[in-house]
Amino acid sequence: MRAERVFGLVWLAFSAAMAWVALDLKAPISYEPVGPRAVPLLYAGLMAACALTLVLRPHAVAFHWPHGKVVHHIVVSAGLLLGYALAFEGLGFPLATALLALLLGRVFGGSWRTCASGGVAMGIVLYLFFDRLLDVVLPLGLLQPLFGG
Repeated sequence: MRAERVFGLVWLAFSAAMAWVALDLKAPISYEPVGPRAVPLLYAGLMAACALTLVLRPHAVAFHWPHGKVVHHIVVSAGLLLGYALAFEGLGFPLATALLALLLGRVFGGSWRTCASGGVAMGIVLYLFFDRLLDVVLPLGLLQPLFGG
């Protein structure tokens, strides 16, 4: 069995497990018409559809394992995303996002100035977009005393 079919089967099982967990999500107070389980179920369905295409497609493409700099980028990016998740609440969305964008930009060869300015802009613009336009509550973290009281 080819590697992409094995990966597809594993990913299909993961999608099914995700859907199973999502079915038990219930909000204590229903303030949204769809509820908390809609997004995870949608993602699980999309992931399952992609996994099925890997399993069922008639012509498999030859797969070559990444090596060298590509593996380094993958490992560092995964570590940065884990750090982002851990620092998200403590630092707050704007600072954590700016720091993630800065460090990811540096991993992929951006200059310090470009990555720093892009990271700060991304942290501010995305925070305003989610907080003001979409009304999504995001943590301010270290910036809470300055803006939230």
